[in-house]
Amino acid sequence: MMTPPRHDADTGFQQEPPQLSNQYDADALLRSHLRRSVDPDVLRAIEPSLQRMGELAAGRLLDLSRAHRLDEPVHVPFDPWGRRIDEIHLNDAWREYARVAAEEGLIALAYERANGRFSRVQQFALAYLFHPSSQVYTCPLAMTDGCARTLEVLGGKSSASSSLPGAVRDRVISHLTSRDPAQVWTSGQWMTERIGGSDVGLSETVARSDGNGGFTLHGTKWFTSAVTSQVALTLARPEGNGLGGKGLALFLVELRDSAQRLQHITVLRLKDKLGTRNLPTAELSLDGTPAQAVAGLSDGVRNMGTMLNLTRTWNAVCAAATQRRGLALARDFARRRVAFGATLAEKPLHLETLADLAAAQQASFLLTFFAVELLGRQETGELDANGESLLRVVQPLAKLTTARHAVAGASEVLEAFGGAGYVEDTGLPELLRDAQVLSIWEGTTNVLALEVYRAVLRADALPPALEQIRRRAEAATHASLREASGVALSTANHLESWWAETTTRGPWLHEASARRFALTLGRTLALALLIEHADWALASDRDGSSAEAARRYARSGVDLLCDAPRPSLATTGLALGDRLDPALL
Repeated sequence: MMTPPRHDADTGFQQEPPQLSNQYDADALLRSHLRRSVDPDVLRAIEPSLQRMGELAAGRLLDLSRAHRLDEPVHVPFDPWGRRIDEIHLNDAWREYARVAAEEGLIALAYERANGRFSRVQQFALAYLFHPSSQVYTCPLAMTDGCARTLEVLGGKSSASSSLPGAVRDRVISHLTSRDPAQVWTSGQWMTERIGGSDVGLSETVARSDGNGGFTLHGTKWFTSAVTSQVALTLARPEGNGLGGKGLALFLVELRDSAQRLQHITVLRLKDKLGTRNLPTAELSLDGTPAQAVAGLSDGVRNMGTMLNLTRTWNAVCAAATQRRGLALARDFARRRVAFGATLAEKPLHLETLADLAAAQQASFLLTFFAVELLGRQETGELDANGESLLRVVQPLAKLTTARHAVAGASEVLEAFGGAGYVEDTGLPELLRDAQVLSIWEGTTNVLALEVYRAVLRADALPPALEQIRRRAEAATHASLREASGVALSTANHLESWWAETTTRGPWLHEASARRFALTLGRTLALALLIEHADWALASDRDGSSAEAARRYARSGVDLLCDAPRPSLATTGLALGDRLDPALL
């Protein structure tokens, strides 16, 4: 009887995994955008840092993220002798991310402002390259940036009731913006409580005067990311203040005393999350935690706005970066994977799918870096009142639009790998899990849609947004962009007429349609920016890839509005799952 041949895991076909090269060199869109929008002398000065980060993102940082994929934070509540210590143990990768972020100036660049309004562009281009290989270390960086800018803007303002001493403000900012890994701090942002997420006006945390100009905080913070940070900005209601967001005040907390013990803060638990699992997120109890008011004892939600706008911009950068990483992996894999007699890169249907992903990614990138450009101009005093209104609407638009693209794109990327996309140790499922936070953190799509709604109502932000769309779409000269320009212009007209007409139908319909309005405005602005870049690329580089992306994006469903009358009670009841009295129908 013949013995069957031995077959083990080392014989037979072995699939090559996807590989990444220097992520700056490989990103044609990033490089062409910088050539188009950044002063040539500045670009020559900043390119070495981008080259370095591109190499790190495809090399050492990526290797660390893979090696420590399963090394999640560990909460140690007590020492061996029963003393409460509430230590959070992090993996070695996080310490290296912190070092690289400090030395490469991922926060410092924005405050050194060596390149004027382009400083923000350099900072966020680095963050865009860094994020996908960082286990979402960009989360504490985002909050650190937001805290530093908030203290810079508000911390020096005097107040009859209370304000942050200048020496404290300067000391904290110097740590937050340091390039020295031994001196640099990160910041948390504590807003979410059990009673409310986005509705922070319901916050129950109380601030009590300590009799010496400071306060102590008492309450529970339900979701605090980056709990290992040295400081945090948080909201609390000073005793005697009224309800709602106006009755809250913004406070600065230094988490630890000189002996590095938490100051009347108890870590109740680490959150068991769908994604961002290497990011330490905790539920905290504050029982007399020392704090200092940042800018008075009211209007806390409004005063938190600077931080929120910055973290939302970081969110958009991370969304564009997530799409770019998924696309880079899928493209490389398509050249290595053979199916039905040819590589996937030779299959028209697969190429069609990758091209659609590329179109959404280009739109996300250009919308995001338009927000970055406006931010840089604002911080250097180069924005007029019209520009300020535009920035107010673009920041939530960029966040909500890119987040939706990132989640859909990550799902499509997993499909591009077939079964391997569903296997944990390929690292691919992590792309989808981590992408999902982007549409939730710092405001869901609906919450951001209402921010857009308020910007249009209160800052008259629709006219400058539509002007940007029309100017950029109309300026395109290449015949291949005519169809896409027509879509952008017709949708801009629809947005304008729809807004004017629905104001006559009452606030109910306006709010009910805010999501479709915001998504349409965001997608249309992204399309116009893509058309503008494509026209430049055709003229300057004879590169038609962005023109193809613009045509595809224009056909993907930019206009999500409809002109239907107010939904009926029957429709509302169906949405809520209610049984309705037929007499009402």
